[in-house]
Amino acid sequence: MADTLADSTTGNAPPAPEYPMARAAGCPFDPPPDLTARQGEGRLVRVRLWDGSTPWLVTRYDDQRALLLDPRVSADITRPGYPLQAAAGGGGSNAGFILMDDPEHARLRRMVTAPFAIKRVEAMRPGVQKIVDDLIDGMLAGPRPVDLVEAFALPVPSLVICQMLGVPYEDHDFFQENSRILIKRDAAMEDRTGAHGRLIDYLDELMGEKAARPADDLLSGLVERVEAGELTRQESARMGVLLLIAGHETTANMIALGTLALLEHPEQLALLRDTGDPKLVASAVEELLRYLTIVHNGRRRAVLEDIEIGGQVVRAGEGLVLPNDLGNRDPDAFADPDRLDLRRDARRHIAFGFGVHQCLGQPLARMELQVVYSTLYRRIPTLRLAAPVAELPFKHDGSVYGVYELPVTW
Repeated sequence: MADTLADSTTGNAPPAPEYPMARAAGCPFDPPPDLTARQGEGRLVRVRLWDGSTPWLVTRYDDQRALLLDPRVSADITRPGYPLQAAAGGGGSNAGFILMDDPEHARLRRMVTAPFAIKRVEAMRPGVQKIVDDLIDGMLAGPRPVDLVEAFALPVPSLVICQMLGVPYEDHDFFQENSRILIKRDAAMEDRTGAHGRLIDYLDELMGEKAARPADDLLSGLVERVEAGELTRQESARMGVLLLIAGHETTANMIALGTLALLEHPEQLALLRDTGDPKLVASAVEELLRYLTIVHNGRRRAVLEDIEIGGQVVRAGEGLVLPNDLGNRDPDAFADPDRLDLRRDARRHIAFGFGVHQCLGQPLARMELQVVYSTLYRRIPTLRLAAPVAELPFKHDGSVYGVYELPVTW
């Protein structure tokens, strides 16, 4: 089938379908059915992006992992054929080192790796537990129903990343508002540019304060790098923006959407709620990450040299889209992949990507989710939805999937 679609931009083959594709009504946790159908058609199929370009969609888990390790593909957004998510200025160079290749990618990434090391993150667990318990105390003492997103899912990772970076939590409305613009698929270029500029200015001013009064936080560490000539002021501000956005948006959506998935699978929720086994909690986190895979814009790459994949040659200068939500539902990688099974060994999922660009903050995200999932349902064992699933506002317009609101009661 890949050979049939290889020339899909001509009249000799069916037109390439648009990417991203819409989810089916009533199936909020599954990949779009049209996307799943492409996986059944072949390992590689053409898709059409907003600008009319037709990169290759890589549908299989094993191919995605192999390509994310392959030095013949590039994460550099300036490479010919790179499949852009939006018009120039829509967040490409703004994303910092995640859209760079080595050695520059490795140089910049190393400067912020230490705070996310597993031992450092584990030392934060008691503090995260207190944040979670305090927020649950507040919910229990307040009115019902409550929006779990506003009262719990957003504050947990926002408080944690603010403490790590040294960002005042009282400014969280400002950076959440602007980060939502940056990850909204259909945001206008001028809106994205404005939001990024506001965040850059905010972080730049804050790091100026850190230069005068350094503290034991990540931004102060970046300031030291600037003063040592290892980073430019602009590079440090961009890094701060990247960490601030990534540190709360993805985890907040996993908390809320994961809770919804568990409420819709009560036997799995009971398994997690009633366990005292940290290994089962860790397994549940991995399975929820696999099952939900909330980053829905697909990993994007440009091909530097001709590559053969399953009999199809992808040429230098062509683009690749690797949707990890589809890869994590590949039946060749995970048996019965559309079933949520908290006892499944899902550790090989690619929700955090794979290879050198694998998510820097994954140890922190895992720890936060372990604390949340092992605490919330135990402390509020009768937690339930306060609105029908069909009425919930899902984030179909964002590159990070979730719910805007999740009304719950108990």
